[in-house]
Amino acid sequence: MTTPGAAYLHVHPRVRLAGVLGAPLLWLGVVYVGSLATLLIASLWVQDSFTSEIYRTWTLANFRQLVTEPLYRTVLLRTVGIAVAVTLVDLVLALPIAFFMAKVARPRTARLLVVACLMPLWASYLVKVYAWRLLVIDHGVLASTVGSSPGFGLVAATLTLSYLWLPYMILPIYSGLERLPDSLLEASEDCGARPWRTFRSVVWPHILPSVAAGSIFTFSLTLGDYITIKIVGGASQMLGSLVYDQQSLDLPLAAAIATFSVLVMAAYLLLVRRTGALEQL
Repeated sequence: MTTPGAAYLHVHPRVRLAGVLGAPLLWLGVVYVGSLATLLIASLWVQDSFTSEIYRTWTLANFRQLVTEPLYRTVLLRTVGIAVAVTLVDLVLALPIAFFMAKVARPRTARLLVVACLMPLWASYLVKVYAWRLLVIDHGVLASTVGSSPGFGLVAATLTLSYLWLPYMILPIYSGLERLPDSLLEASEDCGARPWRTFRSVVWPHILPSVAAGSIFTFSLTLGDYITIKIVGGASQMLGSLVYDQQSLDLPLAAAIATFSVLVMAAYLLLVRRTGALEQL
């Protein structure tokens, strides 16, 4: 007679794994999807500006306000622009660093560099942002050493966010370059290809999924950030700071702004998916 334990051992490992992870994944799905549904429902309500009473009626007034008012359109374009700029800056910085770690440095040195990339993630987010505040402030560290400083504003916010999310771009690209066979680089060199041609024809197609993965991190984290812009951004605003400001004044409007951010990120994911990069991860 087969015991229940013996029958369980004969089940396919993937089926057993699905059974073990089923409850946690179901709970995560309920919490995540439920939170998004609650956010969407709240964005369809309205709040009386005089009494602050929330009326649970279905309306798109908050979304119409986001589209029609120049302030919100400006903040949306500014936020997307900063997110794109941060992603490009991190990509330009991460490519040579990751290539050196994966293809040039010795294994021991590469491991030390990986640890060095991970170490900033162990530090407090606020400590790092306030450190950059000391760098970019007028008469601060940059002004004393380099002779000029961007001061508080969009440039300072872009630089700070680029520093904060740089490890999220380096590590995926490093992982992708590690999987790139050295024989392909040697074959390209033997065929007389110059470094730029080798990068364009051999390296870039191979690491494109890794670049897409890193860009998802840098773009989404910048899109939702609201602390950095308040500390080093001066009077500038982003979508995250608007949500923070409005959540105590007009909760349905804050929910609509947050939903708008989710829609922008969903559009970005769809754009990345259409390139086919996610299918190769």
